[in-house]
Amino acid sequence: MTAADTAHPAFSRRRELGATSARSLLLTVLGEFVLPRDEPVWTQVLVDVLGRLGVEAKSARQALARTAAEGMLASDRAGRRVRWSLTAKGRRLLSDGAQRIYGFGAAGHAWDGRWLVLLVSVPESRRRLRHRLRTRLAWAGLGSPAPGVWLTPDPDKQDEVAGVVDDLGLGAVTSSFVGPFGGIGTPRQVVEQAWDLAEVEAAYEEFLDAFTDASPVTPADVLTHQIHLVHAWRRFPFLDPKLPAELLPDGWAGARAAALFDTLHDRWAETAQRQWEHLARSSSP
Repeated sequence: MTAADTAHPAFSRRRELGATSARSLLLTVLGEFVLPRDEPVWTQVLVDVLGRLGVEAKSARQALARTAAEGMLASDRAGRRVRWSLTAKGRRLLSDGAQRIYGFGAAGHAWDGRWLVLLVSVPESRRRLRHRLRTRLAWAGLGSPAPGVWLTPDPDKQDEVAGVVDDLGLGAVTSSFVGPFGGIGTPRQVVEQAWDLAEVEAAYEEFLDAFTDASPVTPADVLTHQIHLVHAWRRFPFLDPKLPAELLPDGWAGARAAALFDTLHDRWAETAQRQWEHLARSSSP
């Protein structure tokens, strides 16, 4: 068990919430603390903060190098020291992610009963393309009840889905339909076939278990908890299709988890941001 586990027993109980790549944690830190500021951050600040999350210094530096190689960060030197700034690409990608993360728990509009259905044919031999399509449509909240069929009870996503289809060059083999459910079968049956809501709800229960009793005391611990909180929450826009209440099981854990995320994030935000500013100033020459 690491020092971070000792300090944060809730996180050691649920390793899935914390045992992720250094780069993934780095992106969470960048989105939460660097994105809101138009100023560079020293390497040591990032390495120290990631260290409190259980990331070794070598892995943290490798994550910085990899993120820079992807065009999201730019570096400049002051003597032997290096500081990092978000590029235009980095700000755009993190801003898009932040919009999804922080707006995900908001209540949706009333459902009018219509569905968007997508028929798309990709040969089995083109596995990489199939994987990219599956990943991007799942990220958009669509489910697949049968091979080549994707759907969502949110027809307003048609433009987003069309963008995915165009980007992947699949316009010639794709068709879409929008309309109400027919008289055969039930919407609940389709939901069960298209999405594994039991798995999603289990993930929400783990989130609730890890954070319900979290009560950091020192500013440093508040900062660490805030990062863990956001990092754990950021996967739910990908896991959860955000279905209307009419299609969800009774007592859906996602609603309780969203309320907890909003409460804790608001509670810890000011202290966490002040602690980040303190670390940034302390590392300045």
